[in-house]
Amino acid sequence: MKKLFNTSGKLYRELKLKDKLPTMSEDEQYRLLASDGMLVKRPLLVGEDFVLVGFKEADWEALLV
Repeated sequence: MKKLFNTSGKLYRELKLKDKLPTMSEDEQYRLLASDGMLVKRPLLVGEDFVLVGFKEADWEALLV
């Protein structure tokens, strides 16, 4: 789940989520992600049978080329 969070973002640091996420339920984490788009790691690509989070060129190339 942590891979969906923009861990280098200002809001992530301000909310001290590094320490809080491990004790939060999955539902709480989803609600938090839904509350502010700045918490979501980008780019985010959702396909029929895959999800790519962040930009790792090799991963994107393997799925899209």
